Formats: sequence, C-alpha cells, structure tokens
Amino acid sequence: MIAIIDYGFGNLRSVSKALSLLSIDSKITDSKKVIEDASSIIFPGVGSFGDCIKNLDDKKIIEPIKSSIKKGKPFLGICLGLQILFENSEESPGSIGFSFFKGSIDKIEFESNKLKVPHMGWNQVLFKGNSRLFRGIPDKSWFYFVHSFKSNINAHITDSISNYGDDFSSSISSDNIYATQFHPEKSSTVGLKVLKNFSQIS
Repeated sequence: MIAIIDYGFGNLRSVSKALSLLSIDSKITDSKKVIEDASSIIFPGVGSFGDCIKNLDDKKIIEPIKSSIKKGKPFLGICLGLQILFENSEESPGSIGFSFFKGSIDKIEFESNKLKVPHMGWNQVLFKGNSRLFRGIPDKSWFYFVHSFKSNINAHITDSISNYGDDFSSSISSDNIYATQFHPEKSSTVGLKVLKNFSQIS
C-alpha cells in the first residue's frame, strides 16, 4: 500500500484517483502508523513551503516520513514534495526542509516580463540518465507543471531538465528518493506511466 501524505493542502484526490485508475492500492493519510506500515510514500505538493512544513510539524509526521525514507522506503515527491527535500526555500525564509539535499529552492525570476510566473502548463522533459521512474517513456515527453519556485541543476541528483526562461531540474533522485517538479497525476498517459513505474520500485 502506498501512503499519500495528507498535510492539509494539495491535490491528494487527483493522485489517489490516478493510482486507483492503475489498480494500485493507496491511502490518503496523516497517521504515523500508516506511514510506517506503508510499502512506499507519495508526497503530492501544492501550497507554500513554510505552511507545508508547519502543518507536517503540527501533525507530528515529519520524523515518521524522514525515518521511513532513511530506512530505504521508496518516496516520490511531487512539486512541493520535491522542494521540501531541500534545506530551505526563498518562498519561506526561516522554514527548514527535510534537508536530504543541500541547497535552497529558488524563485523563478526573469529580467524581462516576457514569461509569466507561475510556470503553468505543458513543458518538455529531457532525461539525463536511466531513472527507473521514466522506464518506457520517450525522451522530451511533455508533462504538466504549476510552480513559482524551482530546484537548480545538480549533476549528482538531477534526472531530467526542463526550460522556462532558464534550465531547471524537473526531476531528481538519489537511492530510494524520487521527485518531480511536474505533476504526473495531471500529465495524461506519460504521467500515469511515471506513477506505475514508481509503484513497481521496492
């Protein structure tokens, strides 16, 4: 069973419906026990970095999530679920993320006003390696994005790159941790394939 983390915000139902469509067992939860008993974890993210961390702290589930990841349980972060894996974010100064990866999440900014923020809509994803998350998915496939903050490219963890004014990490991974800046649950057939691939990682 995949635990879908309920932190008080987010597109939880969309992820749950996508997994149900794939006949994958999942449960929306903020329970420490369910998180610990789950075979893997999906953290779908919508909202602000600081509010997310505060709500997780209020629910007392930060440590159960981090402990599960440290024990090797597969984890998939989506959008904000990618961003909280880092130390901090320009969006919420003073809020401390999970800190699995060093560095900060930066605001998308441009010298001109030619591109709107948030980055919203379909964009191409260029794969940098052979991540298990993208098995059977053609390079330069299109995925759906909604975000105002981004992870910069890091050669050690970046699995794919997209461009919106500048290049940024559209997905990352390290060991049992996987995360996408795009929303697979909103990305049609290729997005469902990402979720299916994740469900087969153990």
